Amino acid sequence: MGANPVFTVLTHAECETLLASQHVGRMAFTFRDRVNIEPIHYVYRDGWIWGRTQYGTKVEMLAHHPWVAFEVDRVDALFTWQSVVVHGRVEFPDPDGSMQDQERFARGVEAFRTLVPEAFAVGDPTPSRELVFMIPAAEIEGRAARPGPG
Repeated sequence: MGANPVFTVLTHAECETLLASQHVGRMAFTFRDRVNIEPIHYVYRDGWIWGRTQYGTKVEMLAHHPWVAFEVDRVDALFTWQSVVVHGRVEFPDPDGSMQDQERFARGVEAFRTLVPEAFAVGDPTPSRELVFMIPAAEIEGRAARPGPG
């Protein structure tokens, strides 16, 4: 198989670069005695993970237990990969709520439209996903592997 892999801790800047370069991650959350993890489309911008979802069980669970782990990877080979985990409190800004909520909702829509230009408009490929969510990337950590020398 060759040389032993080398594992490293990513810097904060490397974590942000990985978050910005990907658009599918996984959000893990708990409710009572159950842990769930779901794939999520997202955009990383200005220290926030922005995404969208629809009303349902996940949103109901997150209303009671808003603490999540969000994870994203880039895997090039068995021992050539990077992984970032963000821990934080998911928020759902209300488009009809306070001025701050309206501004945050608009920022989320703008961010998500960099990924899907039709999002929240005519021609939206997932019109039922009418909720914006945001996770602050304040608590962030990353690891990487690469082939060792030799």
